[in-house]
Amino acid sequence: MLRELLARFAHDRHPPAALPEPDARLALAALLVRVAKSDHAYLFEEISRIDRILAARFGLNPVEAARLRATAEKLEHDLPETERFASVLRDSVDYAERLGIAGALWEVMMADGKADAEEEAAIAAIEHALGIEEYDSAALRDTARSIP
Repeated sequence: MLRELLARFAHDRHPPAALPEPDARLALAALLVRVAKSDHAYLFEEISRIDRILAARFGLNPVEAARLRATAEKLEHDLPETERFASVLRDSVDYAERLGIAGALWEVMMADGKADAEEEAAIAAIEHALGIEEYDSAALRDTARSIP
């Protein structure tokens, strides 16, 4: 009897859906999610900011932006290597666009109104992986901290 139950459970389980390979859109969304989650508090304000950034950057409506974020949440959870996401962006966009991406990361960090050391460390690692120069990083950090 126990074998039959176990066999039924094994038969009923569906293999997990394969996650898509990250492209520039998914890579950016996953990095935004990674920054928001890096302090172990994934807040509504951060989620809303991510959705607004994705909608504005890619011309998405709110539902499309939320879907992209939801896919990115799964991808971010299953792929721990920040470098992989960053390399997709580093290889597909120019430096000025990467600066815009870094600015978006800072926006997400400041969505809850406070700077957090874990989030700042996550951004620093991502900026390094994106090839952001230290002086540009410092300027972005100062700008983000001065926004009320």
